[in-house]
Amino acid sequence: MSAQTPSAAAFVSWPRRHAVVCYFGLTFFISWLGAFLVAAPHLLRRQPLPNLTGILMFPAMLVGPSLSGILLTRLFDGPTGLRDLFSRMRRFRFPARWYAALLIPPIFVLGILLLLKTFVSPVYSPNRFWLGLAFGIPAGFFEEIGWTGFAFPKMSLNLPPLRAAILLGLLWGLWHIPVINFLGTAVPHGSYWLHFFVAFTAAMTAMRVLISWSYAHTKSIPLAQLMHACSTGSLVVFSPPAASAPQEAFWYATYAAALWLLVAALAFWQPGFPAISTSGLRTPQPGSLST
Repeated sequence: MSAQTPSAAAFVSWPRRHAVVCYFGLTFFISWLGAFLVAAPHLLRRQPLPNLTGILMFPAMLVGPSLSGILLTRLFDGPTGLRDLFSRMRRFRFPARWYAALLIPPIFVLGILLLLKTFVSPVYSPNRFWLGLAFGIPAGFFEEIGWTGFAFPKMSLNLPPLRAAILLGLLWGLWHIPVINFLGTAVPHGSYWLHFFVAFTAAMTAMRVLISWSYAHTKSIPLAQLMHACSTGSLVVFSPPAASAPQEAFWYATYAAALWLLVAALAFWQPGFPAISTSGLRTPQPGSLST
């Protein structure tokens, strides 16, 4: 059999050398295609999307991050990499103090809303929709297989951990575009959708830095899944039901600012924050996992 031509060899090696690009391309394609297929019957008839359709788009999108992470781990890292991924998905043994990080989302969401209720307007009175806790479980479980299990470790091989976490957070916010009008309580957001999207992405990027911080110190995907579930669950449980679209964008922006203050404080007190350690991870071949 003849040897591969240089052009063919370059074509085959390109995905391996750009694993992160492949991951986000595949994740966005699967997730956005899933969301489109759910919404297509209404879109093709040029009908507005009912709230139920918007809600059903979420589980369709969850397949993207998890499936892409598992498939590309097997493709680029082989059976050894897949075993390592599943090992990190079962890592529950870490210092108990890291469970305290799970309190960050509820404390900050509830605290911000109570402050706004007291000093700005009663419209920011937090809700008590406890069933909303269940919304965070599938989001945290499925998404973090990809975001934390694949993307963040790969990105950290070529970027400082803080830059990797921020970039991942921005892309995570962008990933929500198909369902942005169904996030929060003041839906649809109408002319304020961009304001809300910017505030939401700012908050999620700060939260992504905090999730990456917890993972960097524990190498535990379950801890990242729990933090994600607490973040989503807290927003669903406490979001004020009477807030208008501009008011919702405002309180999300205030929440984002508070989270970024926490990130800044942690970065000041912990040199190298969020300080990832590559111990225990399979050593990649040179150039094989670059962005």
